[in-house]
Amino acid sequence: MIIPTCSVLVTTYNRPDALERCLISLFQQSHLPTEIIICDDGSGAATQQLIARFQVSSPVPLRHVWQSDEGFRLARIRNMGLATAKGEYIIQLDGDVILHRHYVADHLHHAKTGFFFSGNQYNIPPDSTRQLLNDSTLSVQAVMRQAEWSWRRLRNVPLQTLMVHFYHWETHYEYVLGSNMGFWRQDLIRVNGYDEQFSGWGWEDTELALRLINLGCTLRFIRFGAIQYHLNHPKSSRTQEDVNRQRALQTIQQKRIVCQQGLAQHFQFIETK
Repeated sequence: MIIPTCSVLVTTYNRPDALERCLISLFQQSHLPTEIIICDDGSGAATQQLIARFQVSSPVPLRHVWQSDEGFRLARIRNMGLATAKGEYIIQLDGDVILHRHYVADHLHHAKTGFFFSGNQYNIPPDSTRQLLNDSTLSVQAVMRQAEWSWRRLRNVPLQTLMVHFYHWETHYEYVLGSNMGFWRQDLIRVNGYDEQFSGWGWEDTELALRLINLGCTLRFIRFGAIQYHLNHPKSSRTQEDVNRQRALQTIQQKRIVCQQGLAQHFQFIETK
């Protein structure tokens, strides 16, 4: 099996304490990515200083793509990151997660032409989140020992290989976990990446998945692998969710493959740090 080169895209916004834990877990992966790209939706100086410090110690190239803070523009900053990515395979995550040490290896183990994947997420309770953020030396295993034991017992390649083929159903697109996805970069280019007409929280990941499905790609779900632990935080505003949902469902009705305002425009100019 030839393992593809891999770019990990990490989205963040003004949460440097969580981003620090995320980057540490990336640096400790059993299979390191080819590069890490921080997709920054307008964070301030504290985040920029953290990234500059971690660029010195990162075991792989660590780059910072930034846009000004003009509200929730996740689709745009992910497209900007994609435009700079050099890896054949893209792993996408948010900067408020701690990764299992085999997270990248699990995604690459399943990478297969014609498919894209959504991984698994365990939500860390508020008290445990505070512990982890207050003590950077504290491990997820230390505060969630029983949950970690369960994942360790169930995480093995034969079971992963079996289960991934069972997690597929007609409305599977409704369960896409945008903070834990694996794609072939060429497939994302063919559908023009994220639709930047989405604003505010919600459904931009689902809509991208729908266009990939319309292209002919198959969505599969990795279970008992590609595990991330999500640090608790207040929910983002849901005021745009209904509008975004309707736009995503139009992609089904219109069998849309390529969005008009997407990735292509960013290949000409990207500001990186």
